[in-house]
Amino acid sequence: MQLILGIDGGGTRTRARLADEHGKMLGTGEAGSSNMQAQGEVVAQQEILNAIANAFVDAGIPPAPIHAACLGLAGAARPDERTLFTTWAKQAICARVTVISDGELVLAAGTPALWGIALVAGTGSIAWGKAPDGRMARAGGWGYLLGDEGSGYDLAHEALRAATQAADGRTAPTQLLDCILQHWHLPNPQALIQKVYRPALTRAEVAQLAPLVVSQAVQGDAVANGIVQRGSQALAQAVMAVARSLALQTQPVPLALTGGLLLNAALMRQQVLQHLHASAITFGPITLVHEPADGAVRIAQALLTDG
Repeated sequence: MQLILGIDGGGTRTRARLADEHGKMLGTGEAGSSNMQAQGEVVAQQEILNAIANAFVDAGIPPAPIHAACLGLAGAARPDERTLFTTWAKQAICARVTVISDGELVLAAGTPALWGIALVAGTGSIAWGKAPDGRMARAGGWGYLLGDEGSGYDLAHEALRAATQAADGRTAPTQLLDCILQHWHLPNPQALIQKVYRPALTRAEVAQLAPLVVSQAVQGDAVANGIVQRGSQALAQAVMAVARSLALQTQPVPLALTGGLLLNAALMRQQVLQHLHASAITFGPITLVHEPADGAVRIAQALLTDG
């Protein structure tokens, strides 16, 4: 049996899928974030190895040589980062390996012919596309300081600002204030300062506030609804920017959606699709990708066959 490996390394977690040469899944392992921009090179690499080790445990087999692997990593879209991780992976995992961006991973898992547009909205956000002729383009993915509009972190950050402004009486009241205080078990708004500026607070922890924002929007909170609307529009704009950059003529354009925010927040997903339906481009099929690592397995299997 030849073992192949697919890695989905995101801003919140790393997921490894171990399969045989026919693509049959043997085991799945999880670990922490392997986003090299957020965690640093050494930590990111260790989390990948942790996820692989856990996949072997889940499969019930001892660690064994891997014959082909595909690593889909957030933060690996730029050539220098991809080269760095490819060099490391060839030494640490297996000689036959490819490193791709998380957007490419989603396309591999959620589009019929491996072309179209992938939209990822979890802790961070990015739109990534590939034309039938192989041309590629991206929009977003600039990280939490420069962008990530429409991401879980972005929604949470806006909610925190709205909550503190409401506490001061500078803006309209919002239920977000009480919801955030309850979520973090804080006694009063002033306690947010110590909580948010605590060095150990991760961006993933902040992004966990995003479901509260969507929930309050569903319940009619005007401030929360405005945050969701702006985030949804930003995500749709990223998709359209990629479509324009690639000048996609073949329609409909396959669209693959993933990330905790798009998968679990129906209101957010519906609003993104409404914005896209109002555009001049038709999208379809629209696929929800619950397991991007399956796309990595698909690519690793092809790598094994081609090699």
